[in-house]
Amino acid sequence: MLEADVKQDLREVAKRIQDLRGSLDLDLKLEQIANFEEKMAAPDFWDDNEKAQKLIGEMNAIKSVVDDFQSMASAYEDIEVMLELAEEEGDASIAADLTASIRELHGKLQAFELQLLLNQPYDKYDCILELHPGAGGTESQDWADLLLRMYRRYAEKRGYKVELLDYLPGDEAGVKSVTLSIKGHNAYGYLKAEKGVHRLVRISPFDASGRRHTSFVSCDVVPEIEEDVEVEIRTEDLRIDTYRASGAGGQHVNRTESAVRITHIPTGIVVACQLERSQIQNRERAMKMLRSKLYEKKLEEQAKHLAEIRGEQSDIAWGSQIRSYVFHPYSMVKDHRTQAETGNVQAVMDGEIDMFIDAYLRQQINPADAS
Repeated sequence: MLEADVKQDLREVAKRIQDLRGSLDLDLKLEQIANFEEKMAAPDFWDDNEKAQKLIGEMNAIKSVVDDFQSMASAYEDIEVMLELAEEEGDASIAADLTASIRELHGKLQAFELQLLLNQPYDKYDCILELHPGAGGTESQDWADLLLRMYRRYAEKRGYKVELLDYLPGDEAGVKSVTLSIKGHNAYGYLKAEKGVHRLVRISPFDASGRRHTSFVSCDVVPEIEEDVEVEIRTEDLRIDTYRASGAGGQHVNRTESAVRITHIPTGIVVACQLERSQIQNRERAMKMLRSKLYEKKLEEQAKHLAEIRGEQSDIAWGSQIRSYVFHPYSMVKDHRTQAETGNVQAVMDGEIDMFIDAYLRQQINPADAS
């Protein structure tokens, strides 16, 4: 006879799938997909390329939800059939396979449920991620480079597209600052969890005495908002500088001053872009980045004002230490907001940061769930 806990696990999966089926409104989503496909079949669909791409993105996002759910529902049905066969034949040896299949389906359901929770206005948008080393010279700049690699690996694992918008190399190693555009469904929704100060403790490879060093790098993440969002930007409030682009490892170095840096004088916000070939294109991209940052600042000020009215005390997320990465004297990565931690530092540095993002997002939805 199969173990009772296998049947209990399967009942739990069945309930989660049933709950999801009731909340997703699959019929409506299938109708939306059909409407999108009808529009795409129109002869003039590609007349406005930008509008067409946006519509395709919206359809793919809905289709992804439907396909993922149907795939999990199908996996559940397969497990149910396996269970029935095992009981009919009295084959208890299949219990281990069933347990592994149920565990895998549990993981997929958890990731799917988290994706559905990303329902804030800008969660679905692409994002702009910036890294800035703190005091500490080469050691902090090298730490920024390690974080840059970590976020690139994370984005690759999720199938996101990464563009290097601005890159200022360190004097000896690492980076003085770097700006990435990360494109993909829910890119901002996930990566907003990374906004804050990241702390490293290790034996510095740049210290001949082999002493332990503590380094800090701030990570800023903003949604790459659409052009139609209302943000007032006056020309007289801007200082625009041009310079020669310089990429990582000496790549993409221009002979002309095509890179653009824009300073918004009233707020002190600085954005820069050297990705595009022409100064005009870089300026347009930098203005879009500035618009995103100003809109984010506006939202933060509104949230702060509401907190003051309610008498709440809260830290400014981007100014607080959110996570520690300890390479020595022991191995551990710990998120101070959720207490989520792991001893597998190498996996984290290879982009395995889902556990921290998952814990943070669930905490935001229900603070009582913080571990």
